[in-house]
Amino acid sequence: MRRPVEVARRETVIAATIAAIDEAGSLNVTVADIAGRAGISSALVHHYFGTKDDLMIAAMRSLLKQCRQEVAQRLRAAGEDPRARVRAVIAGSFAPSQFSQETVSAWLVFYLYARRSFEAARLLRIYFRRLETNLVSALETLVGVERAGRIAAGAGAMIDGVWLRQALTPVTEPDPDSATAMVERFIDAELNA
Repeated sequence: MRRPVEVARRETVIAATIAAIDEAGSLNVTVADIAGRAGISSALVHHYFGTKDDLMIAAMRSLLKQCRQEVAQRLRAAGEDPRARVRAVIAGSFAPSQFSQETVSAWLVFYLYARRSFEAARLLRIYFRRLETNLVSALETLVGVERAGRIAAGAGAMIDGVWLRQALTPVTEPDPDSATAMVERFIDAELNA
């Protein structure tokens, strides 16, 4: 079991990693840069995470865990109402803690990182599968499994597209409410088709 000081330091290093990636716009950050931001030595970063690649994977896992928690919290509040559950998945995907400029920038870089890292690609596949499963589970009672799968695939692509556009237009602040409303309109149009 990790001690509270170690957990706090690890979280600080991960936050520093995400901030450094946002500022650089790439993985062209050094462990020394990240350590400096975190206020600890490079040796301690290596002690906690191992290699720079291990640190990048830890940052991805942390973001995925936060996203999963945001969605799960909203799903619990939605109860059994299928449409409320769809809204919960979409709102969780654009939760303010997730849809910030730093996080959006980090995810754009991590998508590129997944082209050369097996583990990063695996984590992205888990994210895609989880998003689709959550949407299909909520939609299938409304439209059946086959149609739910098509709508979920479209909604997932739209969610990723909104994130991509935000990453490529960093001069605008992320607007979780507008992003959620855009995907909700897509879902409503599909349900009413």
